[in-house]
Amino acid sequence: MIISKTPYRISFFGGGTDYPDWYLKNSGQVISVTINKYIYLTLRKLPYFFKHKFRVVWSKIELVKNIDNINHSAVKVALKKYLKKNVGLEIHYDGDLPARSGIGSSSVFAVGLLNALMRFGGIKTNKFQLAKESIYFEQVYLKEIVGSQDQIAASFGGLNFINFKKNGSFEVSKVFNKKDYIEELLSNFVLVYTGVSRTANYVAKTYVKNLNYSKKNLLIKIAEQTHQAKRLLINHEFDSFGKLLHETWQIKKQLSNIVTNHKINEIYNEGINSGALGGKLLGAGGGGFFLFYIKKNRLHNLKRRLKKLQFISVKPSYEGSEIIFNNE
Repeated sequence: MIISKTPYRISFFGGGTDYPDWYLKNSGQVISVTINKYIYLTLRKLPYFFKHKFRVVWSKIELVKNIDNINHSAVKVALKKYLKKNVGLEIHYDGDLPARSGIGSSSVFAVGLLNALMRFGGIKTNKFQLAKESIYFEQVYLKEIVGSQDQIAASFGGLNFINFKKNGSFEVSKVFNKKDYIEELLSNFVLVYTGVSRTANYVAKTYVKNLNYSKKNLLIKIAEQTHQAKRLLINHEFDSFGKLLHETWQIKKQLSNIVTNHKINEIYNEGINSGALGGKLLGAGGGGFFLFYIKKNRLHNLKRRLKKLQFISVKPSYEGSEIIFNNE
């Protein structure tokens, strides 16, 4: 049995510039942090006496004899590409947060799955290789319209500035070396679940092809804000960092008419009226989690105004995707 543990991420700045359609022509920059909420994937070899050869447990339970009969597309493709042994497998998925909610769950799942499968196949990999392979898996094998930041964040862990180059490569650098600074920063944030589920692929395809055309000026502003945000973090200007989130959210709403809606706008306005200095909807938009920067002495106001919604306090996670159990 092999168990992988992979953290979800919060993307602060630079979302949109991590799509290949953009950074292969313009480069891209992202600031993100992984949090102490995880996807766990358990992979074990099935004994031969079972009637089925593959058992996949997610929101469904699938018992099939052939890989082609698996409904979970990511699992099916991953087994075809990375399972080198002629054996039966059971794959069990557990997540701390709901899928399709803007915290990178599809990419986190991909990273955790590939990490476990490659370990099962005896393939040695480091964080850089795992991230690169996961990006290729989602964008080429699965043909999903997804960016490249989530796979890197989930593989590396921590608070990172990710630089995407025009040649397709990327660099990852830590914003802080001191964990105390990261914990202080995150203590000012809270996640609020809108209750709306959506797929990033569905939202992103409404604007990704226009990034270098009608949306180009918006992406240039987003890239500029990412560099500004990095300087604010380095200078320990956390409140200004939180306020800048408000500005990037105003730009993000212009990327597509389905990034936001009346309900989402109401939630955000309640957040600002409660004392939040800034915030944004995580992920591609359309639903999922709101991220608010709000001081602790104002948090009770936000919870009172949005009492019907779920709140999640988060702390940083530093390790990236790990194999936490392996008795193969």
